[in-house]
Parts: sequence; C-alpha cells; structure tokens
Amino acid sequence: MSTETGDAAVAAPMKVLHSAVYRGPHLFSHTPMIRIRLDLGALEEWPTDRLPGFTDALIAMLPGLQEHGCSYGVPGGFIRRMREGTWLGHVTEHVALELQTRAGSRVTRGKTRSVRGCPGCYNVLYAYREEEVGLLAGRLALRLVDSLLPAELRGVRGLDELHERDPMAGGGGLEEGLRALGRLVGRRALGPTTRSLVQEAERRGIPVMRLDDFSLVQLGHGKKQQRLRASITGRTSSIAVEIAGDKDLTKSLLADAGIPVPKGAVVRSAEAAMREAGRIGYPVVTKPLDGNHGRGVSLDLRTPEAVRAGFEHAALHGRSVIVEQQFTGHDHRILVIGGEVRAVAQRVPAHVVGDGERSIAELIEEVNRDPRRGDGHEKTLTRIVVDDHVTDLLAKEGLTLESVPEKDRWVALRDTANLSTGGTAIDRTDDIHPENACIARRAAQIVGLDVAGIDFLAPDIRRSVRETGGGIVEVNAAPGFRMHLEPFEGWARDIARPAIDMLFPDGETGRIPIIAVTGTNGKSTTTRMVAHILAHAGLCVGMTSTSGIWVNGEKILDGDASGPRSARMVLREPTVEAAVLETARGGILREGLGFEAADIGAVLNIAADHLGIKEVDTLDDLAAVKSVVVESVRRDGCSVLNADDPLTLAMERHARGRIAFFSMKGGDAMPELLREHVRAGGLAVVNEDGPAGRDIVVHDDGRRLPLMSAAEIPATLGGMAGFNIQNALAAVAITYAQGISPPVIRAALQGFSTSFEQSPGRLNIHDAHGFRVILDYAHNPAGLAALCEVVGKLRPKHRRLIGMVSIPGDRRDEDIREMGRIAAGTFDEIVLRERPDGRGREAGEVIRLLAEGALAAGFPEERIHRVMDEHDATRHCLAMARRGDLVVLTPTSVEAVWAQVLTFTPEETPALAAEMA
Repeated sequence: MSTETGDAAVAAPMKVLHSAVYRGPHLFSHTPMIRIRLDLGALEEWPTDRLPGFTDALIAMLPGLQEHGCSYGVPGGFIRRMREGTWLGHVTEHVALELQTRAGSRVTRGKTRSVRGCPGCYNVLYAYREEEVGLLAGRLALRLVDSLLPAELRGVRGLDELHERDPMAGGGGLEEGLRALGRLVGRRALGPTTRSLVQEAERRGIPVMRLDDFSLVQLGHGKKQQRLRASITGRTSSIAVEIAGDKDLTKSLLADAGIPVPKGAVVRSAEAAMREAGRIGYPVVTKPLDGNHGRGVSLDLRTPEAVRAGFEHAALHGRSVIVEQQFTGHDHRILVIGGEVRAVAQRVPAHVVGDGERSIAELIEEVNRDPRRGDGHEKTLTRIVVDDHVTDLLAKEGLTLESVPEKDRWVALRDTANLSTGGTAIDRTDDIHPENACIARRAAQIVGLDVAGIDFLAPDIRRSVRETGGGIVEVNAAPGFRMHLEPFEGWARDIARPAIDMLFPDGETGRIPIIAVTGTNGKSTTTRMVAHILAHAGLCVGMTSTSGIWVNGEKILDGDASGPRSARMVLREPTVEAAVLETARGGILREGLGFEAADIGAVLNIAADHLGIKEVDTLDDLAAVKSVVVESVRRDGCSVLNADDPLTLAMERHARGRIAFFSMKGGDAMPELLREHVRAGGLAVVNEDGPAGRDIVVHDDGRRLPLMSAAEIPATLGGMAGFNIQNALAAVAITYAQGISPPVIRAALQGFSTSFEQSPGRLNIHDAHGFRVILDYAHNPAGLAALCEVVGKLRPKHRRLIGMVSIPGDRRDEDIREMGRIAAGTFDEIVLRERPDGRGREAGEVIRLLAEGALAAGFPEERIHRVMDEHDATRHCLAMARRGDLVVLTPTSVEAVWAQVLTFTPEETPALAAEMA
C-alpha cells in the first residue's frame, strides 16, 4: 500500500529481484546479455514524463544518450521516448549500455520487457563485452537513475544481486563510478592486439572463446582450434621466444647469417661495461639482456660515466647487461607475420614541442589531454608519465620541468620510442626498401617466430641499410599491433587479417560440427545414438548428457552435464572432431546456450515437465525455451523437428537452416503437411509399413531411400519400444543431414542396444535372477507413459509387473498425481519412493500425491508400498519378485541402483531362493 504526499507516492522503491548472465543465445536474444529482474515498486506509477527535470538531468550527466536511437532507429530516439514517457526499467537499460560505452567497452543492444504475472516487474536486458564490467554497469545505472528521483521515491534495493562493489557509495558520484568502471575495463578488456585478432576472427565467422580474465583466447573449436595471447599464437615456437628474449644470442645468430647488427657484448659489472664501450667506440647503448618495452634502455652514451649510469639503470631489470654500438637513424618497427612484412612504423619517442610560452610540465599536460591517450594500452596512445628518467633526460639538456623551451624546439622526454612510454608512430609501410624488407623477413625466420617485431634503425627506410648504415637492434616475440592499427600519422594497416589467415588458411573457420538435441523426453538416448553413429563414421566425438561427458567413448566427467558449461568444456577439447550436446531447459534458462550457433539443432517433443518452475508455467512457455536451440542453428545448418508433436511442428516458423522432419506416421498415414514437405524435396525421416514390419525411410530431394527395419535396431526391442524408434528417426535425420552416408548410419544403429554400457538408465534390461529387471529414468508422466507402453507389450511373457515410481518434488501436484495414475494402469504392485532432497516439499508429500493418483485410478491400497529411500525401495522391489515377474525401476541414482540390481542374489529372499532351488 502507498500513502500520498502531494503528487509523490510514498511506498517501496525499486528493487532488484535477481539477475542472470547469458553467455550465449537465450530466450530473449541471440546476443550475450545481462538480465536484471526489476520490481519498480511505487515507480510503476511514475513514467519519465511525470518526473519533472529527470530527463534533462540524465542527459546532462550522460550526453551520449542523445545518440541512442531506441525504437525510432535514429539518434535522439531514446530521448524522445523519455519525453513521451517510458518506464524506469527501460531507462536503466540504456544507462547501463551508455556507462559501458563511456568506460571504453562499447555495446549497443538491449531490451526491456514486462514480466507476465508480476505487475510492476520488468526484465531489463543489455549487452556486455566483459561480464564483470556489465554487472557493475547495471549497479551503477540503477544508482544513477535512483539518485535523480524525488527523495521520497529513492532507495533502490537488492543491488548486491549485481555487483558487490559500489563506487558511488559514500557520495562518490557518477565520475567516481565511471573511473571505477574504466579501471575495471582496463583490467578485464582485451588489449588492442588481441582485440583486433578477435574482431577479425568474428568477422570471418570463427568462434571465439575467452579462456581467462586476461588475453588467452581460443579461436575455433575442438580439433580445429587455435589459441593466442596477444600476438603469441599456439604455433609460436617456445625456442624462438627464448632466442628472442636473449638479445645477445639473437644478435649472434643474425650476424652469423649476414644480417647487419650492432657490435656489442654482455657484461655483469659497470667496469666491464665501460671497458666494452671503449673497445666498441662511442656512442653506445646499454640495455638488459632480456628486457622489453624499452625498460632499462639508455641511448647515446658518450662517456664512461654515462656508461656506468646506463649499466646501473639496465641492471635494475636484469643481472646481465648488453653494451653495444649505437646505430644512427630513425627507430622503426617492422612487423613480420608468417614470413612476410605486413607493416612498418617509424617510432617517435615521447616529446613536446616548445611554443615559447608554456613550461615543459604544461606542454606535457597539454599532450596528455589528447583524447587518443589513456593509461597503459587502453587507448591508441599512452599518456606521458613524468618520472626520474624524464627529469634525468631533461637535465642532460640543461632543462627542468619548469623550463620554457623556445618556439618549435623539439624536447625529448624518453630515449626510446616505445608507445607504452608515450611515444607515437608514423606509418612507413609503403616506403620500406625491398632489401630492408628482406633483411627483416630473414631475421624473423632465423629466430623462428611466426609473428615478429623487428626493431630496425635506419637513416632512411627508403634506402638499403647496406648503403646507409644501420640494421636490426632487436627481434621481439609478441609484438604489439597498436602502432600499426592506429598510427599517429599515416595509414592504418589491417594486420589482423594476415595473422588470422596464417592460423586459418584457405578460408577455414575453425568450426567442428555442433549438434544440439533438446526436448522433454528422449534427449539422452538420441544424443547417444547420434554420437554412436558419428563415432562409427570415424570421428572423435565429444558428447554431453545428463549422465556425464564423453570424449572418444571415454567418460571424462560424471554427473548431469546437459548445460552450457559442459558444452563449452567439450568445445575446448583439442581432440574433438564433432560435438553432440544434450541441451536441457535448465541451462538455457540459467545462462543460455554454451555455443554461438549449432550446425544441427533438434527438438524431439514437448510434454508436461518442469512446469511451474522459473516462469515456465505452460507447454507454450516450455516450447519457447526449447526452440532457442533451433532458432540458433546456422543459416547453412539444419533444424530437425518432430512432425508428430504440434508444439514442435510449430517451431518451423522460427527455426533456422534447412528444415528436416521426423515422424512415426509414414506411408499412407503421412499427414498432408508432411507430404507437401516431401513433395517439395524436403528432408523427412519416417516410420512406415514395410515387407517385414515397420521400416525407417528417408525422403530427400524427391528420392525415397529405405534405410532399415526398425526391428533391426536392438534398442527398439524388436520394434516394441516405440519411443526408441522415434529416437532413432531423429538420430537418422540428424546424422543424414550432417552428411553421414546411409550405410554407415544403418551399420551403427544395428549395433546400438539398450545395454547399460551404451545407454545407462535408458531401458536397460537384466535377466539373471529368475525374473526380469528393466531400469529406465522415466521421471515425468510422458516418459513413464512411454515406458509403460513397452511394459504392457511384455506383460504376456511375465507373471506380475512390479514398478518403483517417483518424480522430483518440484513438479506440479497434478503431474505427481498423474504419475501415480499411469503406474496404476500398468503395474500389479507399486513401490512409491522419494528423492532425498525433496526439492521444496516436506518428507512424504510426494509419496502421498503419487498414492492419491493411483488410488483415484482404482488401484488397491494394499498393493501400494511406501518406501522413502531409493536404495530401500529398490531392495523392496527385488525382494517381492518371484520367478517370471518383471520389475521396473525408475531410479534417480542410475549407477547405484544398477549396481544394486547386479549384486542382488536370490539368497537375500528366502521365498525366491526356494523357488530357484
């Protein structure tokens, strides 16, 4: 309830109910996004047009919002929406996007939608590049929006759902928040080199997976992947990196090959450095043996005292120091990729140019105001930092920071021209003399680097150094691309493209086939069938399922692995040639898919399960979640749909790629819609009458291709297990669409059984105790009904049917009762059990509801057995069994119950032991 004070409602302020990070395609979009479930509270009655001054105040703080097009699609569109009146959830979306952009992590995609059944609640969704940055931006966005509200409406709650840090706490304000966000971007965002390579890979359609919080990135999947960190690639030789790191060894190898390099020596004392300088001849250079980024380098040393100081400076960065001849000329960085010169930049040391009015300190401050300059590698250029090296260098010229250099005087602030110390770069790619380019290429090849930065001193890069003097002073592994991508002067060079071409030649994309299988029932069996067929075709298959992860037939992880994390694990496996991924509802809702796009997506069926959980209340809701799989299929891929299931069939409208149907209704029973699809040349796999029973037939491009009799597949129990025929139809459609030949598919399915080894927990049969045991993970009404259909066909061969039945406690009451009703229609004795966790229900409640369903169906009370624990319930079923009985177990702990079945002996049951005797 709210009370009124003037025009403002005094009531609960905004509250974050929860948040989610979608790392792949999800229910709301194909773009990775952060979702904030926001309850506006009293602010549901306060759109922006009712908040005086709100819009203008927000624009003043974030003027970039004026560029947001929103639904109008033109700059200013969002501001127009605010002036017309929009809800604060929508405002939060745009502010979170703009904050990330201001901090240097540009994103533009977002959407806000009301939540069904929750008045005043909105799903606020916005894109992100770095997960932690996106979460902090969401927190700051809500704090900022909240700060502009009337005092009686402020006090947003639940912000810790987003990010534990709050830079705006304690009156820090927007600027402090932006600084914190910028620092976080600096720590989490990819550097310019890695970013350029990732962007080129994405442009080429190569999948990208970030492997750590820094710059380790995987391009491609499975066996076709390549890894890189900045410009170090998975192909970069470790020996070559070591050679490049040893500057003396590098010079020796190059000199032996006739490459012009400066004379020099490695020393470990100032006295030795001075002796070598005298032998080489002044001027000389001192630098650490294994330094980088210009650290510890001193140039133009012309006296023994200067050499001593240079040695001491270099020794701070390593025990061994190089003293070498100083080449004269301009400092150039030549970038060699794959044995070819791809870019040349002339590097200019950090400096200022006098104007006759301002001091050197003021001139440095002016240079640092350039918006292209930032801290470290966050921007095109790096800010100049005043340190002892700067002041010492100025002192050599008789200057201080307070000195006012005359107009046009060039004042050096650094000896070296590294961008990381404030230097700039001028593109010279088109100017390099062919002989200089040849020298650089050979140097990279001699050291052995696939990507090399050659530091080349030359008076005039347009003339050969063999004529002018000069040569190579260093060969660098992991050269930065920044100076070539965005030079201070001259043309930007597209150097990421040749680097990616080197890793993925001839247009390779680094992709392996990704097959995603979803649905209510049959996912695990179909996934295993598909993996079995692909393995039969000679592929190394990575498979995820609710039972674990397998690679090349070996189990590498136990437990439920049907979510996105498991999918990513398989896609990172360096031996995998094809990924077959069971894709469950829970993972899609939690964080989206674990991959950007599937080559083949399959939806098997939609049935009542998990309803009433996480806002999936109806079958239509469930279908919307499952359809994410086929909506994320590649354009040149294939969506496989069950034509016998209306909700699955309806997904054809949104599914991507080629459409393939499977159906139990073939031949004369084929529905007209499916018949039209076949007549139009579409792909369909159907079960139809044949000479020896029901046949599996492929229709494709107007051709009819009989594959095999369904009874030939051991998993169908001679054709009795209709649900496994249906699973086989889906598996055939999937693998045929993937290009597996019919003979290979047929041979593979002829070897696919319901053994525990091949399909644990799915129609496993054990005959060893004088009675038959069937173990199947039938955990919802549709699954139990399909199992009971098979059991009913087996009834004539057995004396009694004993069934152990349960269902997770988070299912609806009507679903639990329905399980009891289905069991009552099949079994002679029913053993009801519960899961140990209860999933929110009191102990015994699930059994009570199951019993209510059975009793309502007319099942006798005396034949209902209530046993809480699964182990005890299994033992009870086995103990009740007599010769000729059929015991059906639907376990939660599949492996434990199967082990219990295998180790059971008739001696445990005296009556049975007597029968067996």
